[in-house]
Amino acid sequence: MAKLQGFDFWNNTLKAARFVVAPMVDQSELAWRLLSRRHGAQLCYTPMLHAQVFVRDANYRRENLYNEVCEEDRPLITQFCANDPEVFLEAALLAQDYCDAIDLNLGCPQMIAKRGHYGVFLQDEWELLEKMIRLANEKLSVPITCKIRVFKEIEKTVCYAQMLEKAGCQLLTVHGRTKDQKGAMTGIASWEHIKAVRKAVNIPVFANGNIQHLSDVERCIQETGVQGVMSAEGNLHNPAIFEGRSPPVWEMAEEYLEVVKQYPPCTLSYVRAHLFKLWHHTLQIHQDLREELAKAKNLEGLADVSKKLRLRCQEEIAKGKDVEEREDSLPFPHWICQPYVRPVPKEPVANGNSQGSEVKKTVCQKRALEDSDGSPDTLSKNKQKKRSRNPNKNFCPEQKPKYIKCEQCGNPKGNKCVFNLCRGCCKKKAYKEVADCPSHGLRFKTKAEKRKADEDNRKEGSATETEKSSSSPRPLPHLNTGLQEQSQAHLPL
Repeated sequence: MAKLQGFDFWNNTLKAARFVVAPMVDQSELAWRLLSRRHGAQLCYTPMLHAQVFVRDANYRRENLYNEVCEEDRPLITQFCANDPEVFLEAALLAQDYCDAIDLNLGCPQMIAKRGHYGVFLQDEWELLEKMIRLANEKLSVPITCKIRVFKEIEKTVCYAQMLEKAGCQLLTVHGRTKDQKGAMTGIASWEHIKAVRKAVNIPVFANGNIQHLSDVERCIQETGVQGVMSAEGNLHNPAIFEGRSPPVWEMAEEYLEVVKQYPPCTLSYVRAHLFKLWHHTLQIHQDLREELAKAKNLEGLADVSKKLRLRCQEEIAKGKDVEEREDSLPFPHWICQPYVRPVPKEPVANGNSQGSEVKKTVCQKRALEDSDGSPDTLSKNKQKKRSRNPNKNFCPEQKPKYIKCEQCGNPKGNKCVFNLCRGCCKKKAYKEVADCPSHGLRFKTKAEKRKADEDNRKEGSATETEKSSSSPRPLPHLNTGLQEQSQAHLPL
């Protein structure tokens, strides 16, 4: 059967999905996807998976995809981050039987993506991206899709999208923010960019950005002409967003915990993060339970904290606090599922009392990224503690020694490795060639020679024993017979 492409793929395989749950690192796991599907989501993505780790680590494959085979969890798209065409293809081949399409992440703007050289930090390397997508499109039995961020210029964004389509991308998700719009500087996503892309390509397009309510979904489709709308944070704070409902938080929290019990295993940190998102507004008021939630050691402990939060909210409702003036000008009482809007950083006032503005700016703005310089003000708290213990420790990336990359995988190689490889690649090569690498403590050749020497010694020993036994005198048969007769003669009758 020929592989479906473009709109045929969207209509038949994805069943013309319009409401989409975004790929979210450690947050769009099976239990959350199933909860979202129960409340209106028509298509889900896996969390972003690292292609290189997926290829080399069977446990990673099993934990993130292989053990999550579930009939209810379809249609499903698996997303990978990668920067090598062969590695991306190998990972996709291992995953294609467990999903309906493979997505290449070209939108992650986080510092880990910059260091690993993937996500949005590949958006200027068009030749590499074209090769990755073309190869995957030719070799895979399922379609290849992409999720991108926009450039500042609409024209460049359109050319970017057309290049991806020409390379073989069958569905494009456009996040209407640039590489620099993240954290406190997230700002508003540009639907104009998304609209321009939709008009310029002949494949289905999903929009991502500015989605907080179902009305936003409908307005986005109307204004941009896209086939579907993807939600990330809107979905995390309200899993019923695609139903157009804003249920009590405890309703979603308790249902999610039930799904987690029904489909184990689920990493405890994922569950905790989801509860923090759901109860975000309530935890601003009941901060004592925030610490309890952070310290809970198991699923029962998390469920117990969620129950306490529900009881406190119900007490407030009984006292009529739901009709009083709401904190932070929230559209609903804090116990109702609703979006979280990041406060905009405020500049300090030049004249007059600027203390309030400066305090808010400190709270809202993220610390400077660590790759800007190595001064104490830009270091994480953990690194500041390390510096206090060791003042001479160097944290400046520019002054750190540049590591030579492994010839096979790109990880830092061992400084004295005989093969110029990292330990993992060195171990495979040394095992295959029966060689030693003192730098990595690998002694395959030495052990093989020792085993051979031991075998030779055993063979020599057995040969010597054989010679000794063959040269020793044997008693003559007639002498034995005579001795037996003599012994029998002295026996009493």
